[in-house]
Amino acid sequence: MGNFIRGSGPSSSCAAPAANIQHCFSPQTWIEGAALEQLKTVAALPGVTSVAAFPDLHPGKYGPTGIAVLSKRLHPQLIGNDIGCGMSMFELDLPLRKLRIDKAAERLRQIEAEDVFDPAEALAGSNLPRDLYPEALGTIGGGNHFCELQAVDQTITAAGESLLDRQRLYLLVHSGSRGLGAFVFGQMLDLQSAIAAGLEPDSADGIHWRRQHDLCVAWASLNRRLIAERAASALRSAVRLVTDIPHNLVRDRGDGLVHHKGSAAVSAGDIAPIAGSRASLSYVVQALDGSGSSLGGISHGAGRKYDRATMHGRVGRNRSERDALLRNAWGGQLICDDRNLVIEEAASAYKDAGQVVGDLSEAALVVPLAAMKPLVTYKKAVEGPPDRTRKKPSWERAERRAGHGRD
Repeated sequence: MGNFIRGSGPSSSCAAPAANIQHCFSPQTWIEGAALEQLKTVAALPGVTSVAAFPDLHPGKYGPTGIAVLSKRLHPQLIGNDIGCGMSMFELDLPLRKLRIDKAAERLRQIEAEDVFDPAEALAGSNLPRDLYPEALGTIGGGNHFCELQAVDQTITAAGESLLDRQRLYLLVHSGSRGLGAFVFGQMLDLQSAIAAGLEPDSADGIHWRRQHDLCVAWASLNRRLIAERAASALRSAVRLVTDIPHNLVRDRGDGLVHHKGSAAVSAGDIAPIAGSRASLSYVVQALDGSGSSLGGISHGAGRKYDRATMHGRVGRNRSERDALLRNAWGGQLICDDRNLVIEEAASAYKDAGQVVGDLSEAALVVPLAAMKPLVTYKKAVEGPPDRTRKKPSWERAERRAGHGRD
């Protein structure tokens, strides 16, 4: 697979000395030049001392996706608006031999209407305010978010054989903090100085953002669990959590703060999903001790190869092509009534997740456990509930009524 560029030496911009950049991917992995340029910009941000870049690296608005960044200062723009976004994997009490894909797709189409939890009680049970965006709980959102019914395609190691049952079905849920994270991020955009220079962690603004950040991370984790409970209810099954790994957040470390933007936040021994596309294999891996050298980060998915606008000229040019995008090689089905989203999220928009896992494995960051095949992928249904998540959260309304803002 080629030699790795690890600890490739300092990169720099013309403005300031830059931090060290680790390229945790092989020469065979295609990385867009714009993403590499963005890496240099991130490395030159105030307080940044180290950056790790993973095989799923691709350009983003405020910096590339697929990175972990160690800094003495907080840089909220690196995390973005979907604070706490992550992937959770669940085992269903449902035998693979009983699966009828058409029937499962019909049932999963209704998952966001499944009445299986009380939002206020669910929030309180996770030590969150009972009125913190309750109407959005258990909803997936747009873009690359999904709930996918999977089965084991191949166990790669004995550990994978022990962890995953070939005769059962699994759910992979990718979602985040919905309108809550968007609101928190919008507050930071109003602080232009925070975007340019970052925040001192112990400053009033820094403390305020971290508190909101922590709420978003907890809310997003709860949201993924409730999506899985809805899916399990639709499929008439019990559900058990296998792993929950966020990839958009900040974590404390002894020598600074690690910002994860599209990089799964792991410790040695953690089980983590690495998503492919809804027409390609996903993988389950275990983080190794070596992941500490990559700031506790690994890839969370295959990573985009082509941006959304470009995909409209590549696939789905006629109805037969678009219909073909709704099926995959395993007889799997896609539930998505948004024609643009079907095109933008086509399998060809993404890199090869197998290559990504191979790179991470060769870099001694993970050991692959299993490959998972997609059977039903839920993204968006026309009859789904509207997005009513853009109002201000309860703590912000309370602060305004009391006549004060950040503390």
